[in-house]
Amino acid sequence: MKRLKDEIVQFLQDQGCIIVSTIDRTGGIHTSCKGILKINQSGKVYLLDLYQGTTLDNLRRNSHISLTAIDEHKFCGYCLKGKAKIIRKEKLISKLIKLWDERITGRISRRIIRNIQGVRGHPTHPEVLLPQPEYLIVVEVDDIIDLTPQHLKESGERKKTATPGGSNG
Repeated sequence: MKRLKDEIVQFLQDQGCIIVSTIDRTGGIHTSCKGILKINQSGKVYLLDLYQGTTLDNLRRNSHISLTAIDEHKFCGYCLKGKAKIIRKEKLISKLIKLWDERITGRISRRIIRNIQGVRGHPTHPEVLLPQPEYLIVVEVDDIIDLTPQHLKESGERKKTATPGGSNG
């Protein structure tokens, strides 16, 4: 498992959602959008998957997974590759369930504030309609790819943040 630098952890925690890629039954790539519940430097990422659909089916057959997040404004991002485990709700600790509740409350609060500020977005609060999590996806990171273009790293416009030994794309 790869250790994650503080700035990678912070970058991913700041994202509202990430793109998750798994392998489907034909060997093709399936992508979906998931929320990060928790991430730590040890290289574990805890994801919520609320719909029990294709991603869950894919991970039951093949545990390989990649997580991708970008910040278009900063022109940077990361792809984390690894293997996933499914943890059923009955095995989740109450601390993680409380963290889920805090995340949803925070998302609703931010949406309300942005709506009051006049920022156009979804007219309702879709987070209220989300189902309760029935399981958690725990990813153990094996590889980190810094998606910042090489010429920007070389020019010093952004300090290098890839973990030693990780790939750079």
